[in-house]
Amino acid sequence: MNRAIKFYFPRLMVGPLALWMLLLFANPERNVSAEPARPSQQQDEALASLKATDWPWWRGLHRNGVASADQRPPLSWSATENVIWKCPVPGHGHGSPTLVGDQIFLATCHNDAQVVLCFDAETGAQQWEQVVHQGGLVPGGNQKRSQAASTVACDGERLFVNFHNHDAVYTTALDRDGKQIWQTKISDYVLHQGYGSSPAVFGPLVLVSADNKGGGAITALERTTGDVVWRHERPEAPNYTSPIVLPVAGRHQLVFTGCDRVSSFDPLTGTPLWDIQGATTECVTSVVTDGELIYSSGGYPENHIDAIRADGSGEIIWENNVRVYVPSMLVKDGYLFAVADAGIAMCFEGQTGKELWKARLGGTFTASPVLVGDQIFAVNESGHAFVFKATPDEFQLVAENQLGDEVFASPICCRNRIYMRVAMQHDQHRQEMLFCLGETQ
Repeated sequence: MNRAIKFYFPRLMVGPLALWMLLLFANPERNVSAEPARPSQQQDEALASLKATDWPWWRGLHRNGVASADQRPPLSWSATENVIWKCPVPGHGHGSPTLVGDQIFLATCHNDAQVVLCFDAETGAQQWEQVVHQGGLVPGGNQKRSQAASTVACDGERLFVNFHNHDAVYTTALDRDGKQIWQTKISDYVLHQGYGSSPAVFGPLVLVSADNKGGGAITALERTTGDVVWRHERPEAPNYTSPIVLPVAGRHQLVFTGCDRVSSFDPLTGTPLWDIQGATTECVTSVVTDGELIYSSGGYPENHIDAIRADGSGEIIWENNVRVYVPSMLVKDGYLFAVADAGIAMCFEGQTGKELWKARLGGTFTASPVLVGDQIFAVNESGHAFVFKATPDEFQLVAENQLGDEVFASPICCRNRIYMRVAMQHDQHRQEMLFCLGETQ
């Protein structure tokens, strides 16, 4: 299936760093090739101080939900089984844990404040709490909405978090001790369902988005100062996806879905690479790739999964009407794995879209699954977790576990442990907890 590609150049604001980079690459004396940089050639200094055992931002080190394969997380757990530690989390939030070095970072909202928390990764002891916004909370939206749905990103030195506050979206940088470094307003924000976009770190930049019915923006900020490096105005439409940078079709691309389009940008300069009408209006998931195709999904006003050739041709290889609206998908060995919101696990042949199997897990899913080796870990909204094989042959359930009463945040898996943000209900009191799960025997 082919659709015409549309190259477009929306209003682009280029900051000093972007101009410097453009001049650098244009200077023949620097002996920089005019050809697009291959992923192996591009400098991503954001990774320099991070380790394979870190989970520094949304969807993990490689931004695709794939954890290091050389680990053995537990296959069984409960509120008492294989619990290394647990600690209470004040308030309410849907952001996932972020782990770098010996610290875990988590966004939450309590006492009319949007805050970032820091915990000791080995013991769970809370190290600090930093208020980012006091007051200014915007009521309304979807009943599942959280005032702290962004996952913190960490470049090894600084933390970055997005909050919707006082009818606008702000990105804030903190140091590892919780001290605020800078805060930048991204755009005004007209609330519809809510706000849940997480920052993406790439090279010297932090990439943020704020699509909304009033017209938002996708923006690159300089990590040390918060200065705007480049910016694109966006359509007046609600959308909830996070910017994601992936190595695909021979280069790193920032791929962004929603507002009825799939758009690709050079993440360092903001240069539009390609744009197609290949998405629905409202998207939540982050795209994944096999290196050649990108796979996107959406759920309003239409359901779909699309496989799009990311070389600039604009070709949609295949599409279906499966509703994978909120949980992001996974790719392994040329196969696409998805958990639909309605609790159906599926496997597709990546190049053709052929459905190889599907199986009912049960429940409703918001959290995104994580791939560890050949096993997928997926948790539904009631805290029921499923572990199944990432194989195209047939659905193979490995384990089922129950923890907590409510799970909206995606789990993370690193260092042979699973870190989960769950809510427990007791006598009509809701208490969020952060669990560290690992083999205790």
